[in-house]
Amino acid sequence: MDAVKELLRAGMPVLLAIHVMVTAAMIVVILLQRSEGGGLGMGRTDALFSVRGQSNMLTRATAILAAAFFFLSLLMAWSVGTHGRGPSSIMDRAPAGTTAPAAPAAPAQPAAPTR
Repeated sequence: MDAVKELLRAGMPVLLAIHVMVTAAMIVVILLQRSEGGGLGMGRTDALFSVRGQSNMLTRATAILAAAFFFLSLLMAWSVGTHGRGPSSIMDRAPAGTTAPAAPAAPAQPAAPTR
């Protein structure tokens, strides 16, 4: 399992580039859908595709891109995870032999008045 994580870490720039492209494509596909219900099969019929065909195509493309986005996100998060590698908290990394804080210094006594 560690070998797979190391391989994914080595290819992280490629995964990140693919992730950005999938994200941009998903944004474009979502914005292409009609806001008045065209993505659900309702709307005008004078579009380039028929409403039903356009709706099916855009819905399918959105679902595929969303699945790829989700998969890439999980893959990248898993590959950089630190579970089981050692201390993950700053408190776990503190030296074992720490001492108590020093006692505060006594306040200075006011000088005796001179006459």
